[in-house]
Amino acid sequence: MTLTANIIGAGPNGLTAAAFLARDGWEVNVYERASHPGGAARSSDVLGEGTVTDLGAAAHPFGAASPAFRELGLEVNWLHSRYAMAHPLDDAPAALLSRDLGETAAGLGEDAAAWRRLHADLVTHVDEHLANLLGPAIRWPAHPARLLRLAPSALLPVDALGRLRLSTDRARALLAGSAVHATVAPSHPFTSAFGLLFGALGMTRGWPVAEGGTGAIVDELVRVVQGHGGRLHLGVHVTDLRDLPPADVTVLNLTPRQALALPGVESPRLRKWRYGTASYKVDYLLDGPVPWTDPAVGEATTVHVCGTVAEIEHAEREAARGRMPEKPFVMVCQQQAADPSRAPEGRQVVWVYAHVPHGYRGDATQAIENQISRFAPDFRDRVVRRSVSGPEQLERWNPNLVGGDIAGGAMDGAQALRQPYRLGPGLYLASGATPPGAGVHGMPGYWAARAASVDKQGSLN
Repeated sequence: MTLTANIIGAGPNGLTAAAFLARDGWEVNVYERASHPGGAARSSDVLGEGTVTDLGAAAHPFGAASPAFRELGLEVNWLHSRYAMAHPLDDAPAALLSRDLGETAAGLGEDAAAWRRLHADLVTHVDEHLANLLGPAIRWPAHPARLLRLAPSALLPVDALGRLRLSTDRARALLAGSAVHATVAPSHPFTSAFGLLFGALGMTRGWPVAEGGTGAIVDELVRVVQGHGGRLHLGVHVTDLRDLPPADVTVLNLTPRQALALPGVESPRLRKWRYGTASYKVDYLLDGPVPWTDPAVGEATTVHVCGTVAEIEHAEREAARGRMPEKPFVMVCQQQAADPSRAPEGRQVVWVYAHVPHGYRGDATQAIENQISRFAPDFRDRVVRRSVSGPEQLERWNPNLVGGDIAGGAMDGAQALRQPYRLGPGLYLASGATPPGAGVHGMPGYWAARAASVDKQGSLN
């Protein structure tokens, strides 16, 4: 007897769950309210002139390292710039994350040896660490010795780890900037885990972009789903699961608010779910590269723009308290440093977001450009046009981005462990709200498919 699955939402996690179940012989139907698959992992020509803009996620350290994508055999061409990441500072050369531990450490001067010691085990055994960390938090780790080795550092707030193990502002900022991808202040516990893992991925897998845009990843997932007989139903807004054909399991590629809006879906943990700090996104078309004061910054795909750890801490605290920071944490992605095909000759597409208060309704464009102009004074002179998406516009485009929260929920306290996959008999959650969290890596979808298969078949083939 063929098992059946309905997948609600064709984002990367829904498509990953669909791909694994279809591969294992299930009859799979994927329902997506939008006219295109991909959720926030899409690309489009919003700036005109034949350019390619990533509408959501842009650089993919976890995508390139994803065990789920590797097992599915996705044929994505990952492209790298010279530096995985740069962190400019006002009174010193930028800190640079290379795709090599030794090169990165050498650029940090007196902190070179400390940086090596801090990252050596992660870099040498990155796949074992990923096996431990890219899944449910409450389970026996695949490699216990590696987790025990990492834990003393990973459990600390990243600002504390920086003070304990590093002596310069450059090295501390390089570590903390990566940690703030969790969208919480550097003084929060567990933030060191993010900083260390993002750094280790940069020094092994890099922080690449997908050739032709993030949408190429989705195209590959769709290819695998359909290649195994799965069906996509686009432009279908599911408001009641009872309107769908009966299925053995249903996987919700939704965050808690959207899941709870479906009749019959109930969970005390979902009711308590909190959403966190928002993102404010601006895409720029420039008439040339960003004119960074330090030219090396232009050779990095990702740039963290916020200065010192103290500045990052203040900005993240302000945003979490509902106050717009004067100097927000800004992330810039220069995809053309790796993929020149994103724009015609003489044009540069630059992807930017800032951390702002949840649901922020003001205009953060000036604050964003002030931050970039600290390190690229002539930036505004290069701007041909902008495409602005504040938190309200982001949620309208993709309802999973509640209040502009692109992480699927606040990453502080117990919520850092994320929601369980099983919501009830035959009902599973797979989104950024489930382990290991947000990002285009498909791991929540993989684990939801695994849970469904174990429940129905006793094993995952």
